[in-house]
Amino acid sequence: MTARENPRRSDFAYLHPITTRWHDNDVYGHINNVIYYAFFDSAVNTWLIEQGGLDIHNGEQVAFVVSSGCDYLAPIAFPDAIEVGVRVARLGNSSVHYELAIFKEGTEEPCATGRFVHVFVERSSNRSCAIPERIRTALNRLLP
Repeated sequence: MTARENPRRSDFAYLHPITTRWHDNDVYGHINNVIYYAFFDSAVNTWLIEQGGLDIHNGEQVAFVVSSGCDYLAPIAFPDAIEVGVRVARLGNSSVHYELAIFKEGTEEPCATGRFVHVFVERSSNRSCAIPERIRTALNRLLP
């Protein structure tokens, strides 16, 4: 995603609500840039756990972030209520490319857009593996 092709809220099948916290703000009075990555990670992993059955504590497979990025378009600050839009840009055998956007609650234009890549691995060996079928089914629902 680039600034010229910013998504709108309606481009996302899944919007994950997040309440910003006092300590998310930095000395400049807005959410610190590193917090956006935590918002992205929380939104994606909530989907994987709730919809795909990912067992982050005891499952045989886990998902590692291997690439990520964020473009900041407009500031957000505590106590803003936000929503993180999540969609799948590409679904491979062992990897999934996500596109994300952060919206202030009730707005159509994103405050930030992001992307990251998960690679699924066998917990015991840390070697890549096929995305488990239940998770693949859930991820398919996030394809545009």
